[in-house]
Amino acid sequence: MTELEEFRARKDEYFRHSHHSPLTEEQRAVFDGLRYYPENPALRVRGPLDQNVAHATIEMDTSSGDHQTYTRAGKVTFQVDGQECVLYLYRRDHSSDLFLPFRDATSGKETYGGGRYLDISIEPDGQVQIDFNYAYNPMCAYDDGWSCPIPPVENWLSVPIRAGELASPSGHTHDTAHTALT
Repeated sequence: MTELEEFRARKDEYFRHSHHSPLTEEQRAVFDGLRYYPENPALRVRGPLDQNVAHATIEMDTSSGDHQTYTRAGKVTFQVDGQECVLYLYRRDHSSDLFLPFRDATSGKETYGGGRYLDISIEPDGQVQIDFNYAYNPMCAYDDGWSCPIPPVENWLSVPIRAGELASPSGHTHDTAHTALT
């Protein structure tokens, strides 16, 4: 079993058995696992975090109508299918971890319409590894009681990112939160 397969199996167990799962008891009773794209090595990006950006405070809207405050930490430029892409990474408070919310051409079609997330660490050499195979849906994709940041427009990609978590089949997720976002 690969590291990614183990990660996905642990996540399914969490969703199925944890009291902190975003699924209701009824959903957990019929839950047969999250759906994912097959692993795609081409959608692992490693590169420098360009910190020569305005480290502005960003107020991200949330799925519940609130706002969450982040600081723009830098950007990463990479290519997908020959097209240049830029994504901004954000920091909350004084955390060393970076948050990467994004939407792409699959949002609202193959993946959750409200976008997906990645959690990123800066490596000791100043590089970041963005492995889209680990892209995940926010908790509000499963339960509208959660308040999830909506990716800002600067992180909307026109290319499809066919890696990571797919939208779940009807009946397993809360599917109305993304309607207003697509």
